[in-house]
Amino acid sequence: MSLLKVNDLKVHFPIRGGFFKTVVDQVRAVDGISFEIEPGETYGLVGESGCGKTTTGRAIIGLNNITEGEVLFEGTDLAQLSGRKKRAQSRDIQMIFQDPYSSLNVRKRVLDIVAEPLRNYERMSPKEELDKVQALIERVGLGPEAVYKYPHQFSGGQRQRIGIARALTLNPKLIIADEPVSALDVSVQAQVLNFMQDIQKEFNLSYLFISHDLGVVQHLCNRIGIMYKGRLVEEGTADEIYSTPQHLYTKRLISAIPEMDPAKRLEKTHLRQAIDDEYRTDYDNYFDDEGRLFDLKKISDTHSVAML
Repeated sequence: MSLLKVNDLKVHFPIRGGFFKTVVDQVRAVDGISFEIEPGETYGLVGESGCGKTTTGRAIIGLNNITEGEVLFEGTDLAQLSGRKKRAQSRDIQMIFQDPYSSLNVRKRVLDIVAEPLRNYERMSPKEELDKVQALIERVGLGPEAVYKYPHQFSGGQRQRIGIARALTLNPKLIIADEPVSALDVSVQAQVLNFMQDIQKEFNLSYLFISHDLGVVQHLCNRIGIMYKGRLVEEGTADEIYSTPQHLYTKRLISAIPEMDPAKRLEKTHLRQAIDDEYRTDYDNYFDDEGRLFDLKKISDTHSVAML
């Protein structure tokens, strides 16, 4: 059984207008997407800014209301839970936020930040709590004395490690990582990504890895979903997405990855030009009569594309 199964998820936000502020339309931030995550797997959700990928992650964890659809976690529909049942289930899903500067309360010590989930769900003595937090802080590569410091005393990469430690506090089964390295320098990005892979094996974690950077996703993910205008346009294994992209939007994303080999840069330039020509001539063919992207259709057991 899948750890997480998302069925036809929709998250719409009302647009109000007129004297009485009635609802005149909807912003379809997420407009019917479906995917699954297996235990121990890393699923990459990729797309440009505004495509709905962060809204998807926030809806799964309960920070955004779900308009329609199911979010099944170990067979339980999270959208139907409330009160104690929702609280009990939510401890198994944690989130790493995009901005390591705004996601930590600047008025709290690291001890209080990392221990907050423990105080919400566990009953520990101050000594047990301190030992637990120091062990986690050391595991993410910081010294035990760091628990007595404040966020402003750390670099961006160190703050993100503190955020990871907080996410690990309750031993979750799924971590939603919302662009966890986009605000970091390239060298620090590699360190954090490698560290996330290490703790995934150690804690038997599954990741929903949200990003706009296909180069980063290639390094980390087993399967990838490409998101555009609130819909999935392609889904497959990392090899399928990178070696045989089928959807026009996926091709554009792949072609935008910088080419490190100088000998291949001219070839990459010609490829981008060809894809841009296809974009200008065939763009409308990827939408139905209502301007909505087509549903995914399987072209192999593991590869699906939104095409007519």
